[in-house]
Amino acid sequence: MKIVVCIKQVPVGDVKIDPKTNNLARSNVEGDINTYDRNAIEAALQLKEQAGGEVILLSMGPDSYMSSLRDGLAMGTDSAVLMSSRAFGGADTLATAYTLSEGIKKIGGVDLILFGRQSVDADTGQVGPIVAEDLNIPQITFAEGVELHDDNVLVGTRLLDNSVQEVKVTLPAVLTVRAEMNKPRYETPLNIQTSFEKPVTVWSEKDLDLDESRIGQAGSPTIVRKVYSPDKAAKQIEMLPQNAAAAVTKLLTELNN
Repeated sequence: MKIVVCIKQVPVGDVKIDPKTNNLARSNVEGDINTYDRNAIEAALQLKEQAGGEVILLSMGPDSYMSSLRDGLAMGTDSAVLMSSRAFGGADTLATAYTLSEGIKKIGGVDLILFGRQSVDADTGQVGPIVAEDLNIPQITFAEGVELHDDNVLVGTRLLDNSVQEVKVTLPAVLTVRAEMNKPRYETPLNIQTSFEKPVTVWSEKDLDLDESRIGQAGSPTIVRKVYSPDKAAKQIEMLPQNAAAAVTKLLTELNN
């Protein structure tokens, strides 16, 4: 079974906004694997343990993303691909999904593509479903459980706001993973050491058959007009009287105002 896990590196600590693009300035910013993507990696590794095969990490971003790919390799994945070029910069979810889809096509023979349910920096949850549409394959989103019924059929349990849904798909397919699915394994000292021996391939737009009008800022119809921090207003605190009856009267008066 050939599994690709698409991961994103998200900023850690204070972040800055690029004043020209109004996007997060990601260059030279310390980052870590998106929290939900670790659950996706764990799900892929468990499926590999069940069915055999390989797990390949795929990411799109600057060279600094290499550290997150190494972390993913230290969890036990087999290899990684980083799609890195200035031409990919400023991509919204549509352009990102298109570029990742083309990377998946170049990898070839992929049975399952996993994503975290969303990234903790943008919180859109859009890239996985768009990749499924670009590749014209079925998808299961918000999965809290997954079972491989045979070599070609996957059953996912979706945890929704007010219900639980079971969905059966024929591979290849896309799966987005919730944190409830598993507890990601730790990176052991041995796996950390061997992660530096595993192959990491870097592709630019020159390595892929891309429509350049669909990548980077040129392929991003989403425009961020303005980014700002909300005003921090000091909150007034008023203590209620110690007498219970007086406290209730005061509280009801305030609530009715």
